[in-house]
Amino acid sequence: MNSPSGCNTWQNWRDEFPVTETYTYMNHAGVAPLSCRVRDAMAGFIEDATFHGAVHADDWVETAEVCRAGAARLINADATEIAFMKNTTQGILIAANGIDWQAGDNVVTTAVEFPANVYPWWSLKERYGVSTRMVPERAGRIHIEDIAAAIDERTRVLTISHVEFASGFRNDIEALGALCRERDIWFVVDAIQSLGVVEVDVKLCNVDILAADGHKWLLAPEGAAIFYCANERREQLINTNIGWASVVNPRDFLNYDLTQKPDATRFEEGSYNSVGLYGLNAAIELLLDIGIPGIEACVLELTARLIDGLQSKGYRVLTPKTDSERAGIVIFESEQHIPAEIYELLHAENIITAARGSGVRVSPHFYNTTSEIKRLLEVLPEV
Repeated sequence: MNSPSGCNTWQNWRDEFPVTETYTYMNHAGVAPLSCRVRDAMAGFIEDATFHGAVHADDWVETAEVCRAGAARLINADATEIAFMKNTTQGILIAANGIDWQAGDNVVTTAVEFPANVYPWWSLKERYGVSTRMVPERAGRIHIEDIAAAIDERTRVLTISHVEFASGFRNDIEALGALCRERDIWFVVDAIQSLGVVEVDVKLCNVDILAADGHKWLLAPEGAAIFYCANERREQLINTNIGWASVVNPRDFLNYDLTQKPDATRFEEGSYNSVGLYGLNAAIELLLDIGIPGIEACVLELTARLIDGLQSKGYRVLTPKTDSERAGIVIFESEQHIPAEIYELLHAENIITAARGSGVRVSPHFYNTTSEIKRLLEVLPEV
């Protein structure tokens, strides 16, 4: 495993990403490019399905189970706790719609969540009389004491992003999980901005439900997502999406039996996105081959260099500076230029970022280099 100072020496891994031949790609918090091995895995499935139809369908199932085991390893879960979804939103919807709500219950979240972790909870108001409490950030951070103050005896759920998309702040989900366990409330985590770039341990953090699509830091295709439900919580969650694949003996088609599967696959109501799972499996294998600790160390080094360079050029960095409070996202703003202007300036030099709110979001992954960070900083004007 390479040390943090070895970020620039991972050439073999960098060669996995043909996007580097054209772009300095730093928008992994948006949609990530695919690696060669992910492309090849998906192309292999398409080739098989093109020339053989479903003759090799047993191989498709086997690949899905290998992917399930890899996803479990990635978050320190058991394979029985992993299901596949089409996106993060679907996983959050299963959580929001599956709790046995009573009128007057409430959900606690933050006022800076991506809408995927807001609307499913808001929709409970009209149907069940469940309110959502939105804890504001202070100086770009979510404070645990503010969350604790919002929780009362009718709080049933704390739902939060591990890393906030609009600030890059990394929430302390270990401390929040302990708070939830102490208060006996569900802990739901949107991990789409952390899984694949920083370590995630659902057992250490007392996570009840986690959801994360593959197309950001996992370096997988869109439409293939991971859903985790702790074994001890599964029977407490009402499955509102029961389909033919949710039940025991699903291929005994005319022997109708509503008995649900004894593991998280009960939440997989129908057929898989098999080509997506081939890609997700290859992506997870790549990340596990490299090792998340090394990836995290490298990305934190790259973003630290970026933050230092931005500040020296007069830009205001909105993302917290300490390693424990950030992951792969850095957001900065200028008093002289609107975000769209800075984005276009960088894009003209084939440096791919994103405009978000009042700032520009830069999100490098492990295969980016310090020379690419230096190039981005050189393109930016002094402010």
